[in-house]
Amino acid sequence: MQMSDELLEKYTEAYINSHTVPELLFTWHGGETLLAGISFYRKALALQKKYGRGRQIDNSLQTNGVLLNDEWCRFFKDNNMLIGISIDGPEHCHDMYRKNLGGHGTFKQVMRGIELLQKHEVEFNVLSVINDYNAQYPLEVYRFFKEIGAQYMQFTPIVERISHNRPDGLELLPPTKTDDATLAEWTVSSKKFGQFYIDIFDEWVRNDVGRFYVQLFDSTLANFVDEMPGTCIFGKTCGHASVMEFNGDVYACDHFVFPEYKLGNIHTQTIIEMMFSDKQLRFGDDKRNTLPQQCFECEFLNLCNGECPKNRISIDKYGNEGLNYLCQGYKAFFKHTMPYMQFMANELHFKRPPANVMYFARSQNR
Repeated sequence: MQMSDELLEKYTEAYINSHTVPELLFTWHGGETLLAGISFYRKALALQKKYGRGRQIDNSLQTNGVLLNDEWCRFFKDNNMLIGISIDGPEHCHDMYRKNLGGHGTFKQVMRGIELLQKHEVEFNVLSVINDYNAQYPLEVYRFFKEIGAQYMQFTPIVERISHNRPDGLELLPPTKTDDATLAEWTVSSKKFGQFYIDIFDEWVRNDVGRFYVQLFDSTLANFVDEMPGTCIFGKTCGHASVMEFNGDVYACDHFVFPEYKLGNIHTQTIIEMMFSDKQLRFGDDKRNTLPQQCFECEFLNLCNGECPKNRISIDKYGNEGLNYLCQGYKAFFKHTMPYMQFMANELHFKRPPANVMYFARSQNR
């Protein structure tokens, strides 16, 4: 389903008017965003200009890249849009789970899309899912992304539970206690998730600091020096990444599009009413308030902050609910990278480039 022109205008005006800052960002996610057609986004940009009243408004869009062509890329370039490409690594990694309706992998189509983005000099980054398969090939994935010119990389571990006992069949579940939940077979193990990042970090810290950027590395260093981590999952609280569906329904977070996390509908409530409702404020504060005892005793709490609540499906060592499924992997990563984070933090303190850590890392290697 696609958002109507009426709702697009209503949302654009409401979103802009709910902010007092001089710069705004619209983020477009799907489904597959390009299915809406270029005309939809032309209308969106025209409405942003109409209601923006001179404010700077930027747009980012995530796509699987399959439908990209010259017209799309010219449009992105002309409007200075940042494009996120969903790709899970080289062909054998990407095609493991990203298939078309015919059951065939989409890697070649995605790569044609990336080549078109490069041809038109459109800025893009890669958004890669870490699953049970590509977690086995961390350096192959990382080096592949470097080869295709992906300067900015974001890896998202896949942690999903499913139920086979519901009337509507296979169903993804929210992170609430339920007796019929099983981990999806494509879910990455916590240990392999941690090792995936460790292997990539070891190459990055010796060769690529300041040249390529991995979101987790940047966020960890930011938390290490008490700066904003740049992504909500590592913040102390959350609740700022709400999502609106095509029909105007607003949910607490794009990871929580489930009935119990619905805040309302833009047709009947304002964005400010929904985002500052008791329900949403409680959702944001619960990120910190519902951490189990083990987390408060952890030396890495200020780096992780419990990560995303959607992954808190495990039991801590005291028998408390709410431990992050990826805890083991994160602890291994933080412990391994601690000396290098400390070095970079020290360089920042003395206003020297963090990239100096590469010399330190190479000396440690020797």
